[in-house]
Formats: sequence, C-alpha cells, structure tokens
Amino acid sequence: MRTPDISFEFFPPQTLEASFRLWDTVNVLAPLAPRFVSVTYGAGGTTRDLTRDAVATLHKTSGLNVAAHLTCVNASKAETLEIANGFAEAGVREIVALRGDPPKGSDGFRPHAEGFANSVELIQALADTGKFNIRVGAYPEKHPESPDAQADVEWLKRKLDAGADEALTQFFFESETFFRFRDACQKAGIDGDRITPGILPIENWKGARKFALSCGTSVPAWLDDAFDKAIRDDRSDLLATALCTEMCSELIEGGVKRLHFYTLNRPELTRDVCHALGVTPRVQLENVA
Repeated sequence: MRTPDISFEFFPPQTLEASFRLWDTVNVLAPLAPRFVSVTYGAGGTTRDLTRDAVATLHKTSGLNVAAHLTCVNASKAETLEIANGFAEAGVREIVALRGDPPKGSDGFRPHAEGFANSVELIQALADTGKFNIRVGAYPEKHPESPDAQADVEWLKRKLDAGADEALTQFFFESETFFRFRDACQKAGIDGDRITPGILPIENWKGARKFALSCGTSVPAWLDDAFDKAIRDDRSDLLATALCTEMCSELIEGGVKRLHFYTLNRPELTRDVCHALGVTPRVQLENVA
C-alpha cells in the first residue's frame, strides 16, 4: 500500500490552556512532515484575529507550511484582501478560501454590503493576486443549503475554474461516500486527483455524531451500534483507530494519494492512524539513515 501524503487542520486557541494544547498538537504531529497544516476561522469570522496570530506564530516557529483559512463573512472585500496580503507579507502563501458559516443565531449567510457574495468571488480575487496556492471546501454529501448533490459538484467546478488548486472534502464515515463523489466530479470534468478526502478521527463519538448531523454527514446505523458496544467495553479509542485506519486504507487502495486530517487539536488518534498507514516520523527515519 502506498504511503499517503498528509495534512492537518488545527483551530486557533482562545484560552491559555487551549494555546498549550495547540502547541502540544503541533509538536506531536510535525515530525510526520505534513504537506501543510491549516488554521480555521470560527463561525461568523469570530476567531479572525486569533487565526491570524496562530498562523503567523506557526509559520515563524514550527517550520511547517501553514495555510490560513479565509472567509467572506462580516468583512468588506478590501478588509478581506488586506488580511490576505498580510499573510503574504508574512510569508504565508497558502489559503483555504471558504464562504464561511454565518454567525451563530443568524438565519443564514448574508454577504457584507461591500463584501464578497460567495466563495467563487473570493477565490477569483485571491487568484488574481498571483500570490497564493488556494484550497477550497467540497461536500461528498449534500451541503445543507444545496438543492441536491449535483449542485455541489457544479459549484466545486466553478471554484476550481475560478482559480482554486485543490479541494478538501467535508469528513465522512464510509469510503464509498468519497468514491461516489469523486466519480460524479470526474463525470463533470473535474480531475479526481485535485480532491483530497477530509478525515475525522473519532475522539468522542457523541460529539462527532452531533457535528456530523449538523453539517449533513450521514451516520450509518452500524457505526452507532459499534460505538455503543465499544463505549460499554471501554474500547472506543481502539475502535476509532481501527475504523479510521481501515477507511483510509480503502481510500488509498482506491487511488487516493493525499489525506487531510481534522485533528480538533487532539493529536494522539491522528498520529496513531498515520503510523498505521506507514507515515512515520522523519526524525526516526533520519536516525536510521
């Protein structure tokens, strides 16, 4: 089995304790030599400044290729591009460009009066600068706001045509979900190699299940049953590692070359899955050499 290229997503810390957790996460996963690591925005752009600070610090201190999330929410076009140019000036040339989630309590996304109306407009503006490698989101299952799954495929094509380089998918629980989506994208003229599956190692089944339902990810009945039994037997971590490793192996056997892990700033399970897939710390490899 081919060893995959990997990348990780972190979220910016909002407390001192969370800061220590982020740096611990980086220290655990950095030896695996990811292609890049990304730092998210909160809903409604609530962590914009924290994201900018975390990206700048990671870029300066970690030696990692850091990608900053950038959204259309609650900012004018000028303000958004100012933030992007600030990243470029700091040496950060990787952007994950997203429309962004609306603020909590709102009834849906409302563009800023002087802002980008959607992710395609943002991607086009970033591409026009010529400064960034641009990644975007993709939805292997219907986005909650989409009329149907085909609309998601067509919207992804628009984002790639606007200048995006790669798509990172929402997480899913069965490899066939990704393969069906990839087939639909290829049928629409999208190169399947430009789509990287997003992987969520299940640290906490109750939390992961709630998160999945909120973003339209299907929860198979067999997974509910499996975790119910594993939790009773105090073996949920073992089950989570085995299931995630098995799904990733199926993806790789199906031609997937890259995996993007949503770490939730809890690195141990992600690390264990990567090790099981043959992604070993470079430090150990160098010592052996």
